[in-house]
Amino acid sequence: MTGRDRLRELLDAVLDEEHRSLAAMADGAYSSPFHFSRRLTRDTGEPPVQMRRRVALERAAWQLAHGATVTDAAFAAGYGSVEGFARAFARAYGYPPSATPTGPAPGSAHWLPAPNGIHFHAPDGLWIEGPVQASSGEVTVLLVHHDVQDVRALVELAKGLDPAEYLRERMPGLVLLEWAGPEGSIAALLNRAVGTYEIWLASVEGADHPGRLRDDDDPVGLSARLDAVVPRWLAFVSDVERRRAWGDRVVDALCDPPESFVLGSVLAHVLTYSAQRRGLARTLLREAGVGVDDGDPIEWLRRHAP
Repeated sequence: MTGRDRLRELLDAVLDEEHRSLAAMADGAYSSPFHFSRRLTRDTGEPPVQMRRRVALERAAWQLAHGATVTDAAFAAGYGSVEGFARAFARAYGYPPSATPTGPAPGSAHWLPAPNGIHFHAPDGLWIEGPVQASSGEVTVLLVHHDVQDVRALVELAKGLDPAEYLRERMPGLVLLEWAGPEGSIAALLNRAVGTYEIWLASVEGADHPGRLRDDDDPVGLSARLDAVVPRWLAFVSDVERRRAWGDRVVDALCDPPESFVLGSVLAHVLTYSAQRRGLARTLLREAGVGVDDGDPIEWLRRHAP
């Protein structure tokens, strides 16, 4: 849907407790009833009064499943009589409200068919289904893309630092992984973030080992290394996901002694420690006077969503 913010305002007007009529909904949205109804119907495929009744019934079903009486649910849904509510509920769900199953149930158990994926979400919110249902693989790809783009964003910020500030030990003795050594500087954290891609790719590709993790490459050098390693890293993730091969193992003869690693655990390892390094790098960049965002994947996805 387009016009997401305005649409949300219109939905709020539809579902506001005080807006029991089309005129009240439109007034709450600072619109005429005609334009309000036309816009909602166009953008959601459902007239506003019909949407309000459906979502109110979904909320009533959830309330009944959690112990509310039929009378309380009826008046909370805006019905003037229990009998009218019972008839509407039975038409929608195929059974009377008194027969609503109680107890724990999936969050979508109370949903009715909807042309727009807009549903009641407890305790008093909305759930809006996406136009295409995402698989776990798509979520994996999203996490991987956010990770590499966030590392790159931090490297770009580090280019504006004085070299001494970049190399300065701000958290002496900080160790995230024993085998990786101390990482108490911006330089070390960013070098290890980039070096982790290189080392694990060497293991899974059977390529030459890049050597010991470095902590002194400058941001320009790190940027060049990212240009070289990121396409390979993304191609590796894409290939494993395409083959559904996250349970495969690789025996890394570069370890002493050789070790075997499940590919899914390799990806989890990279994302886990990269997230820690990115968070710490942000803290140290702020200490160095660099303005930096929070690195929140939610905000990143909002900026990059189609």
